Amino acid sequence: MNKTSYQESKSAFIEKLSFEPFKYGNYTLYTNKNRPELGHLINYSREGYYDLLIADYTMPEDFSLSYNNPELLMRFGVVYEGITQFKMENNPVYTFTPSSFFVLEQDLKVTTTWKKGQHFHGTEITIFEDYFTEVLKPNFTDIIDFQSLLKNYTYTYLPLEITEILGQLQRLNHEHSLTSIYLESKILESIAILINEVTKSKENAFTNQIDYGNIHIGTNRVVKLTFSDIQAIKEAHDILQKNYHNPPTIKALSKKVYLNEQKLKAGFSKLYHTSIGEYINNLRMSLAANLLSTTDLGIEEIAEKVGYNYSTNFTKMFKKTYGKTPLHFRKTK
Repeated sequence: MNKTSYQESKSAFIEKLSFEPFKYGNYTLYTNKNRPELGHLINYSREGYYDLLIADYTMPEDFSLSYNNPELLMRFGVVYEGITQFKMENNPVYTFTPSSFFVLEQDLKVTTTWKKGQHFHGTEITIFEDYFTEVLKPNFTDIIDFQSLLKNYTYTYLPLEITEILGQLQRLNHEHSLTSIYLESKILESIAILINEVTKSKENAFTNQIDYGNIHIGTNRVVKLTFSDIQAIKEAHDILQKNYHNPPTIKALSKKVYLNEQKLKAGFSKLYHTSIGEYINNLRMSLAANLLSTTDLGIEEIAEKVGYNYSTNFTKMFKKTYGKTPLHFRKTK
């Protein structure tokens, strides 16, 4: 069963639960009155803008749902009970266990699997892109689009204030006193808390969850790369790109980006699949080949432009790279 929108997949899932809708004021109760043991799903919604789902149900059968959705969605919540398996395109199967979660979805291709008899209990808010573009951005110009966060990556974290908000919403629903205006105020508060969490520092509880892998330093030392390490390595890459003709030494570069020399060298190789020296050389030789092909500049002038004080050294490196001397390369172009 392949669905191409959030609403399609939600409808298909509710159908598989064998639930029917029952409208009560500002929410819809989905349940099977002939099989109360299966539980229920409660949905508060401002159509096209956001959903609040409060779930307490048991799967009546094994079920898989394929989801191929271009929509941009923000989803966050708490799963108190229940285990779900996900298989994202070109990735291994991932098992989600009870925890807080936050995810930005777009162009998501995933197959989710549930097992008969599994019980699920949790609260989830889904916010649609139109809520940001039509409601928030026209009125709050400093609203951000969360570009620093990875899309389709499930962060198993929420700020404590948001988990408390979700608990409040669940309690008010149980008391039949959750109003639409109170719900929207808490959704806005949750968005504000998330924005504060993301913008207060590039290195935060969300970015720190991402696994950037390990690097080997020397023969026996293995070091984990952190978010701040990756940012430093990217900054070093940008510095080298702008200063290839007169690049800083590794020592000077490490001081500029506040990363020790060994981690900088090993991390650069892991991230860009080349050493710092090879990267600089490739930049220089690419520019030299372009100048040889598109200008009438002499060899000494080109050598100087790409950072060589001696044209003989430039010629040796160019031949090593392209298998031809600069003059031969120019004649064949």
